[in-house]
Parts: sequence; C-alpha cells; structure tokens
Amino acid sequence: MSRTVADHLLERLSGWGVKRIYGYPGDGILGLMGAFDRAGDRLELVRPRHEEMSAFMACAHAKFTGEVGVCLATSGPGAIHLLNGLYDAKLDHQPVVAIVGQQARAGLGGSYQQEVDLVSLFKDVAHEYVHMATDAAQVRHLVDRAVRTALSERAVTCLIVPNDLQTEEAVEEPPREHGTVHSGSGWSPPRILPEDDDL
Repeated sequence: MSRTVADHLLERLSGWGVKRIYGYPGDGILGLMGAFDRAGDRLELVRPRHEEMSAFMACAHAKFTGEVGVCLATSGPGAIHLLNGLYDAKLDHQPVVAIVGQQARAGLGGSYQQEVDLVSLFKDVAHEYVHMATDAAQVRHLVDRAVRTALSERAVTCLIVPNDLQTEEAVEEPPREHGTVHSGSGWSPPRILPEDDDL
C-alpha cells in the first residue's frame, strides 16, 4: 500500500517533535485513524471521552510541557466541540494545532450530513492560521505553517483535512514549479540571556 496523505501528515507532525495527539474518532477522520494504526508506537493517540476534552488536553499539554499541543476531531459537531478548549488555549496564549476532518470535497456546499463551514467556524479562535487542504501537495506546507505559527505566535491554528483527501496518495515533495510552496520543519524558541552584571 502506498503512503497516504494521512500517513504523511502524521509523519510531518512527528518531524516537528509531536509525540502525542489528543483526539476522538469519527467518520470524518477515518483516514487519520488508519494512519495512527500504521504509525505504531511512533505517535501516541490519547482518546478522551469527548472532543471537547481533546482540545483542553492539548492546551494543558502545551501549558505544562512548553511544546505544541495537538488535538484531533471529526467534522460537524465533533469539530464544534473543540471550541471551548481552543478558546482556553487562545486566551492563555498557548500553541495548539487543531486537526479537523471534513466531508468529502465533492460534497462540500451540498448540505451533506453534518456539513459545517469549518473555515468560518474556526476563523476567530484560530485567526492566526486556519486553512483547508484541497490537494495532497499542499499538506507538507500546511502542516509546517500551522505548527510554526502556533509556536512562534503562541496561538491556536487549525488545519482542516477532507476525509477523501486523507486516503489519497501522499505527495511528500511538491513539484519544483511555479505556483508551489516549499517549507521545512524546525523552529527554535527565543533564548533570553542574562546581563553580564546579573551573573
């Protein structure tokens, strides 16, 4: 089996130092659930009893470790349930990335089951960066930008991934042509040095 977009997304998060993700399963993220199974012990999925707790746990993770917290929810009501915890992170200036599933791209705009305009929904809480992936070649850059923005701005960011895109073949290295964006993982927190007199 070839590597999927979901596999690549989790590997990219792991490359940023993410070791665990807090998430509640649902049909909008089945591709990501399969990728967790294939990832084995490289990435831990902590499953709370409700999506709202996923966001609160990701915020607590950021507060107590200084690392980026990552939460995961399905589309529709599952995504809506993240809001309380994400606002906690926003108001406390904690770096949290929300990965959210969405209905299949071909069905968007057709009022399909539990369809919600997620970009509009997350626009306030994740105003620094919220984006929906529509092509496999985007995923590398979108993950990098979501994590980098969360860490550097101490903000909430959101990446929306339609369920049909999750199972497509991954594009690990976007083509080198006009109109593509390339990025890399890596970020160092600022280091504050004491004055010589204080030593």
